[in-house]
Amino acid sequence: MAVSLLGHEVSDLCLGKPALRSLPVSATVADALAALKRSGDAYLSVWSCDHTSKINKSHLEDCRCIGKICMVDVVCFLCREDNLSCSSAALQSPLSLLLPKVPGLVRHLKPNSRLLEAIDLMLEGAQNIVIPIQSRTNPRKKLVPKPSFNSTLHNGVEFCWLTQEDVVRFLLNSIGIFSPLPGLTIESLNIIDTENIPSVYYHDPASSALTAISQSLINQTSVAVLDPQNKLVGEISPFTLACCDETVAAAIATLSAGDLMAYIDCGGPPEDLVRLVKARLEERKLGAFLDLMEEDFSYSSSSSSDEEFGFGGSGGSGKYSARMARRSEAIVCYPWSSLMAVMIQALAHRVSYVWVIEEDWSLAGIVTFAAILKVFRQHLRTQA
Repeated sequence: MAVSLLGHEVSDLCLGKPALRSLPVSATVADALAALKRSGDAYLSVWSCDHTSKINKSHLEDCRCIGKICMVDVVCFLCREDNLSCSSAALQSPLSLLLPKVPGLVRHLKPNSRLLEAIDLMLEGAQNIVIPIQSRTNPRKKLVPKPSFNSTLHNGVEFCWLTQEDVVRFLLNSIGIFSPLPGLTIESLNIIDTENIPSVYYHDPASSALTAISQSLINQTSVAVLDPQNKLVGEISPFTLACCDETVAAAIATLSAGDLMAYIDCGGPPEDLVRLVKARLEERKLGAFLDLMEEDFSYSSSSSSDEEFGFGGSGGSGKYSARMARRSEAIVCYPWSSLMAVMIQALAHRVSYVWVIEEDWSLAGIVTFAAILKVFRQHLRTQA
């Protein structure tokens, strides 16, 4: 029964999914920032083809998604010391500088591929799998690509992507056929990662967590914030950072990890922390970033405009976007929590990981969707 479930086509999991907004790899960081702020999407896909070019249209035949970017990529890039002092020049840098140098994070599959193929790709490291959207009206009709950076069309085809969350949610909907697996504890299943735990101490500079933030973004986890006794007091979540605007880079550069948690918490940064950030920017003579915090900043590059991106609405550069943010309290479970309980917990909070703590709140490890998928894959092998 379980094996037949995994025979589903990946297109079954893509019903109702929106088409990917895209950027060409030839775009700039400024282009990406403008697109993220106008679209309201947490992520934008990056493609090897450029739909704004009027030459080499044959390149559309080789359109492939080669990565994805979000506000956290932009923020981490602006936090580099040389970019802090000259943010305007940094924004004109090539978008390709934001893409992680990790192969295989984004992969392509045909819509009739089996779900088992998608799971295997995810276990190899894929975070997003790009699937063509099958037209329900006239599948033979070719659509003409629009000449805009945010075009959803690539050689007349729209795409969506499948995530680990989509697959885990699909498995949970049929969890009964995997009995007794769902009732086993995460400790007995040996899926608690005790080694690869990005963390920072509460009073450490937030900038010391930059590498961990970038790594947790790639791994779809978060950065644990610990007290001196190694107890979990919160987290710096890429998901929460992605709901901020680019000025949060100034907070990362000037605040402690604990203060950064308060700064990015839903509801907006407290005024006292905003004043503290501005004062420290002045002390470090980072006037460019101070200007960003005190006035609206236009990120339109000489090669693009809002009309080229095709975004409607008023947009704006508030501290938080229209996307749903959540608080910095960490989502936790215990070693004796069941697999199903952890799955439900993660899906309910829209995260792809859950921190594992002991009764005294000391950090014991982390459970990820990747580890959960591995358990289901192993279970299927025993049933085959």
